[in-house]
Amino acid sequence: MDLQILAQALPRVDAAALMAQLRQSPSGVYIRLACCLWERFTGQTLSDLPAIGGPTVPVFDPARYVTGPERRDPRWRVSFNGLGSLRYCATVERTPWLDKAMASGVLDRTREFIDSLGAGMTDRALRWAYLHETEDSFAIEREAPSEDKARRFIALLHQAHDGPALSEDHLVELQNAAVSSLHVKAVQFRREQNWLRGPARGAAGVTYVPPPPDLVPELMNELMAFANAAPTVIDPIVAAAIVSFGFVFIHPFMDGNGRLSRFLFHQALCRSGRLPKGTLLPVSVAMKRHEDDYLAVLQRYSRPVREFWGVRWIDEGQYDLQFRGDDSLYRYWDATACVEFGYRMAEQALEVELRQETEFLARYDAIVRTVGERFDLRGSDLATLVLSALDNGGKVSNHRRKQFQNRVPDGVFDAVQAAATRFAAPD
Repeated sequence: MDLQILAQALPRVDAAALMAQLRQSPSGVYIRLACCLWERFTGQTLSDLPAIGGPTVPVFDPARYVTGPERRDPRWRVSFNGLGSLRYCATVERTPWLDKAMASGVLDRTREFIDSLGAGMTDRALRWAYLHETEDSFAIEREAPSEDKARRFIALLHQAHDGPALSEDHLVELQNAAVSSLHVKAVQFRREQNWLRGPARGAAGVTYVPPPPDLVPELMNELMAFANAAPTVIDPIVAAAIVSFGFVFIHPFMDGNGRLSRFLFHQALCRSGRLPKGTLLPVSVAMKRHEDDYLAVLQRYSRPVREFWGVRWIDEGQYDLQFRGDDSLYRYWDATACVEFGYRMAEQALEVELRQETEFLARYDAIVRTVGERFDLRGSDLATLVLSALDNGGKVSNHRRKQFQNRVPDGVFDAVQAAATRFAAPD
């Protein structure tokens, strides 16, 4: 079931040909589907119908696709169960890998892991997660956030559990919070064409062209409606991946789309109600570690779409862009790879990022406690030596030994190394 093809092909089918086939088999599954979709895609209504029979048929086979709530059309005895609407819909195939991932309960395991930590460790682990989620979301776009930028983005992440439903005004507020330069702060969804470019010169440097500005309001209205409802009625990570990647493909602002798309992934998980309030899965940290995979998933959609744009270089930063494709390229897209990637990143965010950082903090505490019981040290000096040893394979470097040789008692360096070995990370 490929709505992108059907949206372009069915309107070319003559109504008389459809009706002739329908009269031959008024209960036929495929002709009923074709007629129903023909009416939706053309805006026309077939008349003088025979008596339509047969059981109600879903547009997407639930055995092959991840599906959404059913919306029945009694006229054709057809049920639309796509992830979105017939104006904007992503499809997700049930691959064996994805079925296994969906059954893995990663959000339930995240809740259990957070519940297993003491209040103090939970607070420290989540403070780390919010900070590094912010830093790595910016780093993916080759930007190091200033202290003010980081503080504002962390505050943005904290809004994900309690923020209002998505709307144009709310997304404008979020975009304004995610960027700092006044000249790129939006007041509405974009009303001009934007594009993404790589290192190549001229037209070849344009790697992706988002939808024309006149399509953006309708596409965003559909995506926002999906984002506001889907996390509580379908698998939350499926919803999060569709919202996050769908947003960046539409690119509704001139700047800040990438980091906002990753915020929306987090927000969808929060809206699902499956994570404790304040909990964050640091998926941007995982994405930064797997940046090539992230780019490859984006390019699976962006490269084919780029072929439908004529791009003529005028001057540096100036292009003549002509869309030669059909709106369906942006309305209907295969999100299978995006969802699988989203699941891989959620799994890594839990099992690698959160667990490893928590284990690191526990080792740090144990070493500080062990050394602190034997030596009277300034807290900041001990913290520096312990962190240095943990970052250096359990050894205090010669640089640190020289730096602190007149500031700490004899035996401290060896004590730190011995404790670091004792509380080393498991293989």
